[in-house]
Amino acid sequence: MLSTSARLLRLVSLLAVRPAWTCGELAERIEVTERTVRRDIARLRELGYAVDSDPGPWGGYRLRPGTRTPPLILDDEEALAVAVGLREAALSGALGGDQAALSALLKLRQVLPGRVADRLGDMDAAFVQTPRSGEAQIAPGMLLELAAACRRAERGRMAYRDREGRASVRDVDPYRLVHTGRRWYFVARDVERGEWRTFRADRVERLQPTGRPVELTEPPPDPALLVSRATATGPYPLRATVRLPVPMDRALRLIPSTVGVHRPDGPDATIVDVGGPDAEGLTTYLLGLGTPLRVLSPDSVRRTLVRRTRELLESNGGDVP
Repeated sequence: MLSTSARLLRLVSLLAVRPAWTCGELAERIEVTERTVRRDIARLRELGYAVDSDPGPWGGYRLRPGTRTPPLILDDEEALAVAVGLREAALSGALGGDQAALSALLKLRQVLPGRVADRLGDMDAAFVQTPRSGEAQIAPGMLLELAAACRRAERGRMAYRDREGRASVRDVDPYRLVHTGRRWYFVARDVERGEWRTFRADRVERLQPTGRPVELTEPPPDPALLVSRATATGPYPLRATVRLPVPMDRALRLIPSTVGVHRPDGPDATIVDVGGPDAEGLTTYLLGLGTPLRVLSPDSVRRTLVRRTRELLESNGGDVP
C-alpha cells in the first residue's frame, strides 16, 4: 500500500500524461478504492492543483489546461533528506540514471539555504562509502564540481594524476560525465592537444574555472562509446579484433562494455575489439570465455590461440578419436 504522499505524486503524474481519467481507471492504476481517489483529488485541490471533474458515472478528472505545478516547498529537514538521497543515488547507481540524479542534486544545491548547504557539506565530510574491492572512490564534492563545469561550458584548469601517479596541469573544455557502473569518467577536450579525452574522475585533484566561455565544436556524439573505447583498449599495448557468433546482447554478457568495444555483424554475430598486455595474455582471456570465436586480427594472437588450442588437444586427446 502506497503512502499518502506517494499516492498524491502518482496521481499528479497520471493526470499530467492524459487528458482525462475516470475515477475507476485512477483507482485501478494506483491500486486503491474509488473513495480514496476522490479523497486524494480533494487534497490535491487544497494544495493548489486545478483538477476539474465531470459528473455522472462516466465522468472523470483532468488537469485544467494551462495548469502549472505549484512550486515545491521543502523545509530544512526535507531538503537535506532529498539532497542526501540524490547524492547516494548518483554515487551508487541505484537508480540506473546516475546522470539524472547528479543533475538534480546540482540544481538542488544551487538553491539550498546556506545553513542547509553547510549541513550537507558536513555530512559529505563525515560519510564514508564502502568501496568495491580495488575501486577508488571520488569525493561527492568533486563529482558535483565536475558536473557544474559541464553545465557552465567554461574552460577549466585541471590538476590531474594519471595511473602511474604522474601529476599534470592542463586546460580542458568540460563536456560530460559518464558512469560505467564501476567508475565515473570526465569527458573533456584537452586544449593543448586539441583532442577529446577521457579522465578518471577520481584522479582529478582540482578543476579551477578560468572564466573563459567556450563553444564546443564537433563534440563526441556518444561520450559513453568514447569512454568504452578508452577503457577497453586504451591502456593496453596490444589490441585484438574477434568475431563472436552470437547477437550483441549475448556478446555484451560475455565481454562487458568496459572490456571490449562492440559492433554488430549482422543479427547473429558481433565484432569486438579487446585490449591486452601481449598475445599470451589476450589468448588466455579469449580461451576463458568458453565460446566459439574467430580472431580477425592480429596474426600474433591468432597464431598463439591456435598453438594453445593444439597443446590442449594433445594433452587431453589421448585415445579419443
